[in-house]
Amino acid sequence: MNFYSLVSPIESPIAADRQGAKRHYGVHPYFTRRPYNVVRDYILRYSQERDRILDPFGGSGVTGIEAFLENRIGMHNDINPLANFIASGISELHKGSLDEYEDGLTYVEGQCRYTLSRIQRYDENQLAELKETLSLPENVVLPRNSDAKRYHDLFSLRQLLSLAILKEAIDSITNEPIRNGMLLAWSATLAKLNKTFLSAEGRAESRGGSSIFSIYRYKIAKQPIELLPWDTFHERVTNVIKAKTEIDRAIQLKRQTGGWFGSFEIYSRDVEDLCSEFPNSIDYIFTDPPYGGHISYLDLSTLWNSWLGLSPSTDTREKELIVGGELNLSENVYVERLGRSIQACVRMLKKDRWLSIVFQHWNPSYFEAILSSAAESGAELRAAVSQVGDPIWSMHKKKNNSVLAGEMILTFQNTGAVKKLRRNGHFDVFQAVKQILDNTHSNHVFGEYLFNRIIIEAWNKSAIHSLDMSKEDFMDLLKQSGWHYDQEKHYWAKDRPHQLEPLFTSA
Repeated sequence: MNFYSLVSPIESPIAADRQGAKRHYGVHPYFTRRPYNVVRDYILRYSQERDRILDPFGGSGVTGIEAFLENRIGMHNDINPLANFIASGISELHKGSLDEYEDGLTYVEGQCRYTLSRIQRYDENQLAELKETLSLPENVVLPRNSDAKRYHDLFSLRQLLSLAILKEAIDSITNEPIRNGMLLAWSATLAKLNKTFLSAEGRAESRGGSSIFSIYRYKIAKQPIELLPWDTFHERVTNVIKAKTEIDRAIQLKRQTGGWFGSFEIYSRDVEDLCSEFPNSIDYIFTDPPYGGHISYLDLSTLWNSWLGLSPSTDTREKELIVGGELNLSENVYVERLGRSIQACVRMLKKDRWLSIVFQHWNPSYFEAILSSAAESGAELRAAVSQVGDPIWSMHKKKNNSVLAGEMILTFQNTGAVKKLRRNGHFDVFQAVKQILDNTHSNHVFGEYLFNRIIIEAWNKSAIHSLDMSKEDFMDLLKQSGWHYDQEKHYWAKDRPHQLEPLFTSA
């Protein structure tokens, strides 16, 4: 028996520590980001040092970077140039010294801080004259659901010129690692120096974020706030330096306790193309595929990709795994491609190796695509863990009122035993919910936990297709069962002894 055959799967949720790693939180915003400690614990459980750890939907790079710092080969893949820019920028922070980063900040300050200060007092004519001397990004057309029609409309002229001056100073740095670190900070600054920045109520004016990351479209603030460019950039550089300090410390600890030999590789491939490059080559996959139509990553990344010269090709945009977006990609195509992506992941795994997939969606057909594709490719489902109570999901619920997102970490082992699936099983949703609620030893239950249990039980009975009730039907069932939704704590609470009537029965 080898190490991988003897692994005991993680079967309980791991409390999320989202703010515990400066390398992921504070350096650069991104749309979704898994808690680093959860990812790290999964990597440590399912792999060994020097193993190849892949995230085919890498996002901002949490999986690849944590693997890299744990003496693995972190393989990051994403078709979004912004995702790769962030992941590469963070992973490269181990290069250069802290003194060089401090010197780089001093250099940029000397190059442009005085000019940035003067711009704050310029009138419109002076700003127009300065505009003619600077290199600005192409004024591309924005997605149709944006409040602004073109790229430059996302900024005041003062913001646009300030960003250009900052970038020009950074581009003149000759030390490549330092230049890249400063550019990472500049890119993070870009998220605040634009009209989509929403200042958090009741907090300092600079606290807040872009509407791009909260409502997933280019929404212009009713009263746009213009933060001071140098102060904002300086804050971002400070965060980059904190991240570097943390990474240096982690690497130094490894060197003192056996040696550090981690590495980081970055790819920009469609998952199926990546499979052709790495068949039967990967030791562990931890990934978080896009959840359908919630976020059009490439559309929303235009704010960064356009200025960084990283705009994706039409071919790349057509391969994005989402529903909707500017190309109006269909749900049927999404489900089909999601299934093929899971098949590709299994084909990349070595025998007996493990695959963990984080997923959340109300639509059971999405879960079925994942579960069926894995089983038919020879991967056995060994654990399904609900990650409930995460503060990030509480924020989403607060905005969306009783969201039943159904986040799970599904973990499979590549046994090679292809499973022939049946899809004609019987599943009584009412009885399943009744049994779960009756056996709940608490007066509250998370909607995600309940839905996840239903998904897996229906799957085990070859009847996941029978879960055709709407979100509203499911919520009504819980209400009729004597439970109510707590708007403050974002879970369902028992309000009286419940008596269930068979409102919904599925065959």
